Amino acid sequence: MISSKYLSPLLLIIVLVSLFPVNAASPLSMPKASKQSFNNDWQYLQHNFEKPELAKAHTDWQSISIPHTWNATDTIDGAPGYRRSASWYKKTLNVDTDHKVTKLHFEGANFETQVYLNGKLVGEHVGGYIGFDIDLTDGLKDEQNNELLVRVSNRFNPNLIPSQKADFFLFGGITRDVWLVQLPEIYIGQMLVKTPKVSAKQASTQVEATVISSEEKELSLAVELFDSLAKQVTQVTTKFNAKVGENKVLIDLPDIQNPQLWSTDSPYLYQVKTSVKFENNDIHSELASIGYRWFEMKPHQGFFLNGKPLLIRGTHRHEEHAGIGAALSNEQHRIDMQMIKDMGANFVRLGHYPQDPEIYRAANELGLLIWDELPWCRGGKGGQEWEDNTERLWRSQVQQNYNHPSIVFWSLGNEIYWEEDFPGGGATELINPYLEKLNTITKQLDPTRLTSIRKYYPGSELVDAFSPSIWAGWYGGSYNQYEAALKNAHDKYPTFLHMEYGGSSHVGRHTETPISAQGMQGIQVSVEEAVNQAVVKSVAKDSDWNENYIVDLFDWHLNVSENMQGFAGNAQWAFKDFGTPLRPENPIPYMNQKGLVDRAGNKKDAYHVFASYWSEKPVCWIESDTWTERNGPKEGRDVTVYCNTQSAELYLNGASLGKKDKQQDVVPAGGLVWKVPFGNGDNSLLVKGFNDSKQVAEDALDVRYLIGEHGKFKRIKLTKTKLAVNRWLITAEAQDKDGNRVLDYSERAYFFNIGDQGKLLENYGTPTRSSVIEMASGLATIEYEQGNKSSIIEFRSQNIKGVYLNVGE
Repeated sequence: MISSKYLSPLLLIIVLVSLFPVNAASPLSMPKASKQSFNNDWQYLQHNFEKPELAKAHTDWQSISIPHTWNATDTIDGAPGYRRSASWYKKTLNVDTDHKVTKLHFEGANFETQVYLNGKLVGEHVGGYIGFDIDLTDGLKDEQNNELLVRVSNRFNPNLIPSQKADFFLFGGITRDVWLVQLPEIYIGQMLVKTPKVSAKQASTQVEATVISSEEKELSLAVELFDSLAKQVTQVTTKFNAKVGENKVLIDLPDIQNPQLWSTDSPYLYQVKTSVKFENNDIHSELASIGYRWFEMKPHQGFFLNGKPLLIRGTHRHEEHAGIGAALSNEQHRIDMQMIKDMGANFVRLGHYPQDPEIYRAANELGLLIWDELPWCRGGKGGQEWEDNTERLWRSQVQQNYNHPSIVFWSLGNEIYWEEDFPGGGATELINPYLEKLNTITKQLDPTRLTSIRKYYPGSELVDAFSPSIWAGWYGGSYNQYEAALKNAHDKYPTFLHMEYGGSSHVGRHTETPISAQGMQGIQVSVEEAVNQAVVKSVAKDSDWNENYIVDLFDWHLNVSENMQGFAGNAQWAFKDFGTPLRPENPIPYMNQKGLVDRAGNKKDAYHVFASYWSEKPVCWIESDTWTERNGPKEGRDVTVYCNTQSAELYLNGASLGKKDKQQDVVPAGGLVWKVPFGNGDNSLLVKGFNDSKQVAEDALDVRYLIGEHGKFKRIKLTKTKLAVNRWLITAEAQDKDGNRVLDYSERAYFFNIGDQGKLLENYGTPTRSSVIEMASGLATIEYEQGNKSSIIEFRSQNIKGVYLNVGE
């Protein structure tokens, strides 16, 4: 070594650089990892070419952004079926080649994906709803202008779950975010944070990190735990000798004393930072949010969180939205979860597949318990290829979602024996051994959470928690049988909770005489498995799906479940209306209308009933926002008000009709029902809700009242209301000879735009954006987007041959 005192400063630098050169392969010189959104500037080609060369040569590419599905509207248009094929996506990839590893991370692509880089296949993935990585490193030619092509297919494939006979659409496309991930040659591939022992006094934390290394080297792994204010709670660093490839490193942190517990009321989150280091220099770090909590199902006693009984107050969610199908933004995912929380729910069953990562983040932060479900929905059991796909996807699902404190149930499936895709695939002797295998795999991957299943009775004892099928008052029986059905199931299944109940409602359809708690005349059936009794007369098949009935049904169900001792809880089906290929003749074709909100997220009547039972915020709501036309006697009609306040006072046209105290065990609405002497014509209602004599909530409603009854149907009247610049609401109203609305008119309406100007906003599956829809209490509407000139909107029905309206004049 030459002494530095003999060298000039410039020469010293030259010597040091020559003796200790900056080696690009050294971890010390590695650039930090980066993760960038890769959603924008894609091109899309809707052609089922098998080879990238053919796709590249085509000229019909169109600009799109991710998330994207080609089934955004064709699932619920008038034509049977929807596109089940393949499409292509392409994009130019520019990268920083200083990074040693370049990957694309897909949060989800349905259902079979091949990725080509510069003309070569660099990776593929089979299965939907789950994230996966494609390593692009070896396929890069330089930093600029790398050509990326992605082929995605949602073809018919019985070897993939869910079954093709599931009651929801299998949207094709890159339906979730895509990320460009660049990493050093040593990085953390996976980080699982385990909390094997938790109590109010102390909590243990264990981190299992998989470090990927390109060379043998002594490395360190540092784990730090931070509280919600980013203050370090504890940390541990350990050294290990890395081998080439995967290195699993297990670190136990010191127990923390008196941890802040995660709960539905106080969802406290800690942060875990895990860093791989070389000579005390960070190479790569990963972060995870975690929560300390413990839970259990006690036989015949219900569900317990952090040692205290917690009544599960839940709903279900499908991943779709009006106009965009399954291609929701993170903001739209978050809005759904916030609305569920605002309603007062504490639980969401994700039906029937793992959902977007934003859903789990929202649940963690909002305090919503999650039932995360393997997409084994119907179809029975398949052969070896089916098994391999199912197990691989399930392992990925559990590992990807492992760190989320909101998840308490790993569900192994739903209705798994129904509608078998393979001959004999629904047999108990085939399914039970496989269900046991899945349960064992789950417990090996995660022994801390509960396994569950819904509506597979031969497997009720093979999992930790079980839900039978009970649809009291919808697919059979009457809703006053719900309490008896719950008690029967509670006695029969030690760890019973109830997933799926409710019924469908057609927005705006109302009646003064909904079916009563005793059900339809002549029904004498068990509520359990009523859905299987196809010959049974039921509300689902033999009623008009008015909103009044479903309000009464939910009111009854909630009154029962809120007061049943030892009951774990239930979850209504489902939060939002969603599309299904199995229901072409519903009032809105191809829509499952059991939602508490419509497919665009607008609240239906039933949402307010749940809020009146569960919401922490004071609420009052007059039944109903869309029940604005009523007929009746001179003495008036009953008006029901749903409040969660101690008392409420109702006003008609400014005059008080009296103040009433809410009676918690009384149905309907805790006794908040007034006989309202409406005047003929326009009336205004106002309700005020009070706690401790202080007004804390109110609601208002205008009602047009006809003393007596409307006459027979005479005509359809079309009118237009301007909604925004160049957008109109077209309203079709059934009238009698005197111009009164005919409230019992319910024919299927068909709207058409005659000519090539403007367009109807259709195929959204909502009450105002469906060109084919049953009229609701004599009314149907459709939105129209105006073009440069006026256009003619036509209304037809089976018995009306044409009514016309000029729009835009």
